[in-house]
Amino acid sequence: MAHAIRFKETGSPDVLRWEEVVVGDPGPGEVRIRHEAVGLNFADTYFRTGLYPAPLPAGLGVEAAGVVEAVGEGVAHVAEGDRVTYTGSPLGAYSTERVMPAGPLIRLPDAIGFETAAAMTMRGLTSAYLLRRIHPLKAGDTILLTAAAGGVGLIVCQWAKLLGLTVIGTVSTEEKAELARAHGCDHVIHYRRENVAERVRELTDGAGVPVAFDSVGRTTYAASLASLRRRGLLVCFGTASGPVPPIDAMQLAVNGSLFVTRPALADYIAEPAERAELAGELFDHVASGRITIEINQRYALEDAVRAHRELEAGRTTGSSVFVL
Repeated sequence: MAHAIRFKETGSPDVLRWEEVVVGDPGPGEVRIRHEAVGLNFADTYFRTGLYPAPLPAGLGVEAAGVVEAVGEGVAHVAEGDRVTYTGSPLGAYSTERVMPAGPLIRLPDAIGFETAAAMTMRGLTSAYLLRRIHPLKAGDTILLTAAAGGVGLIVCQWAKLLGLTVIGTVSTEEKAELARAHGCDHVIHYRRENVAERVRELTDGAGVPVAFDSVGRTTYAASLASLRRRGLLVCFGTASGPVPPIDAMQLAVNGSLFVTRPALADYIAEPAERAELAGELFDHVASGRITIEINQRYALEDAVRAHRELEAGRTTGSSVFVL
């Protein structure tokens, strides 16, 4: 019998339940997949708490890697037995197996293991669009990156160095600072004891950075905004501390004609060709060893409650996965 994590009401991690589920045969455009590893992402907590609405009862999770066991009519880009990974599909990745739309599936190179894939597909594709699609960054540019020791942060640090960028990263502890430095972060700011914007100005000779990538949200966006140079761009791509409040457009003008965007991964991988291009670049870097994926937490899927508690408490670094 297959199992899945499901929830009937929004709330704390305690709403998550480990249940037996029936998995049928795939219909047209669908596949049945057996998961080998499942990704744990901060976005999962948004669905659980109701920040991202979902019809209830619901499954949870949008990222996993495994093997295709059956394909429905009309599915051509994957076949039975293929190793695949995915992100951004309908909720339900927290499961031992499932039937799902075939569209999001990406064939996985043999050189990349299932755990690595589950740890990096969402984070890696997020890093890919941030660095390759959002702004025309060029070698020699300096960027600001919050949560530099997080799953996305460690990938961005490494990829940024491949592009010739200088990275200023923010962290909360010395342990995280060391981890960020080891992955290419040039300058580390301890945001709990240092003024982020002032340090950024010091490090950039008063100019500020052209782009600030902020995944924390409510508690950090103001400092990220204040760290920008004239006509700089604030990229709010996460809300770990809560949603970013409304920003006064006039303040953007008086502080240097600044720009703000709140992108979503789904809009950068919606087109199969663009998804394949970003995934191909990511997979090539990982398979070659130019980018390493730090899996620092592994959980059994039935331990989802504990995993969510540790994630929300900030006790995790790098990527986390559920191992089946």
